[in-house]
Amino acid sequence: MKIVYTDTHRKRNAATELYGGELVRPFECPERMDYILNRLRETDFGEVVSPHEVQSKALSKIHDAGYLSFLKSAWDDWKAEGFKGEAIATVWQSRSMPSSHVPDFIEGKMGYYCLAAETSISNGTAEAAWASLDVALSGAEYILAGDRSVFSLCRPPGHHASHDQFGGYCFINNAAVAAQHLRDRGLGKVAVLDVDFHHGNGTQAIFYDRSDVLFLSLHGDPMHAFPHFLGHADEIGNGEGEGFNFNYPMAAGTSFAEWNNSLGSALDQIEKFGADAVIISLGVDTFERDPISFFKLTSSDFIKMGASIASLNLPTLFVMEGGYAVEEIGINTVNVLTGFKEKET
Repeated sequence: MKIVYTDTHRKRNAATELYGGELVRPFECPERMDYILNRLRETDFGEVVSPHEVQSKALSKIHDAGYLSFLKSAWDDWKAEGFKGEAIATVWQSRSMPSSHVPDFIEGKMGYYCLAAETSISNGTAEAAWASLDVALSGAEYILAGDRSVFSLCRPPGHHASHDQFGGYCFINNAAVAAQHLRDRGLGKVAVLDVDFHHGNGTQAIFYDRSDVLFLSLHGDPMHAFPHFLGHADEIGNGEGEGFNFNYPMAAGTSFAEWNNSLGSALDQIEKFGADAVIISLGVDTFERDPISFFKLTSSDFIKMGASIASLNLPTLFVMEGGYAVEEIGINTVNVLTGFKEKET
């Protein structure tokens, strides 16, 4: 299995996250990748390759042009106003202010394009986000070239980024753009299976009206877990997309046995859909000691997870999302890939 990775992610090294009313160092940090890379090397798992330039129109189909322009200029605009800290949204277009006007002032722009205040924009954020997308698109290209499985070690993650909003540590929706790229290059049906603890609200919103991309998410019940406002079981798609969106919200303390039942149901839906390829939004924050989650999966459970995904017998692109128990993120991530590889072979 090829592993696509770039050190450019280190340009995203924010100092601040708003958590519990305090500014703390972000849980989503560069060393997450170091733990994963070290474990990949310890296990001699596979070849680590750099991303290559991919000609694709998928990004412009998934994300709003104004939003992408904002991401590229936000840090410079913030600094130009003389603000001393990192860029954090402080005002939003709430339900009581329905307006189509995008503010000119950076404070207003931040609120317009932001869905959660925990995620700051810092120097290097845009460069890292576009490099992360390159990693995902390069993985998709390997799948198109005939590889049966690829691991795109993306950072920053992407599944919370919607058509025109960032948050949840996400800026560009890597999995969604990769899915669009596969569709544009001729695959008829693509499934996106999100196993991150947090609901992939961005991916759901992007494909909610479509029947060519099936979205399925296993996650903490949004009544109690971020992102709170999407991820309920009754969200099944809209229009042409009705019946092509599946959510499996689960309660605090969920064990692997219960979680695995939901996975089995999701895999059945992918088989019924007749997918030509599957993208796994791979978060390992379902781990029992993850600091911002509440499931009870153990490290050995991730091996079983990977084996179950391999049973689909489909070209599979793993796209890295969350996982914040830093000491174990490498073990748990590689366990998923190991379980998949052993079953695949």
